[in-house]
Amino acid sequence: MSCSTVTVVRPRAWIGCLPCYNEGRLVGEWVDAAEAGDLTPADLHGTPTTHEELWVFDLEGFPQGIGEMSPSAAVPWGELFDEVGEVQWPGLLAWVESGCYVAEGTGDRPSLPDFEEAYQGEGDSFADYAAQLAEDIGLTDGWPEEAQRYFDWEAWTRDLKFDYTIAAAPDGGVFIFRSL
Repeated sequence: MSCSTVTVVRPRAWIGCLPCYNEGRLVGEWVDAAEAGDLTPADLHGTPTTHEELWVFDLEGFPQGIGEMSPSAAVPWGELFDEVGEVQWPGLLAWVESGCYVAEGTGDRPSLPDFEEAYQGEGDSFADYAAQLAEDIGLTDGWPEEAQRYFDWEAWTRDLKFDYTIAAAPDGGVFIFRSL
C-alpha cells in the first residue's frame, strides 16, 4: 500500500456572530474545531455584548458535504481528528464522503471503531490490493501449478470488490474500505 503525500488540514471552523451576520456584518474568527464550543460572543466582539448566538459559517478539514452547524457540533469532529491522527484522517474523510460509513449515535460523526475495522489502507489500485491480499492469505498455496495458471484473477478481483468500498485518494491512488 502506498502512502499519501497530501497536506492534511486539521478541522477548523469559522465561527461568526449570528446577529451581526443578519445585520450584514461579518464578525467571527477561525478556531480549531475541538475548541469551537469554548468560544463566546464576548470573545468574538472583544467586549461584553448582548448578542448571544454563534454559528459556524465555514469549515476546513471536514468531509465534503458537511455544511453549516452550531459550534458545539464542530467539537466532536476536532476530537475525532485527535483520535484518528493526521495519517489516517484523509482515509476517514474519504470513508465519510463515500456515504458508506457508519455514524456514531444519532449524529453524522463517524464511528471510530467501525472505521478502524473497515479501513484497509491506501494503494495504487484495488487490483494491487487484491493481489497482495491473495498473497497474504495464501489463496493459491498448495494448489497444483496447472490450477494456479488457469485461475481467473480478474474474475476473483471483480467478485472480491463487491465486499469493499473504493474511494479516490487525493494523490491519485485509492482508499479501500471493507464493507461492514
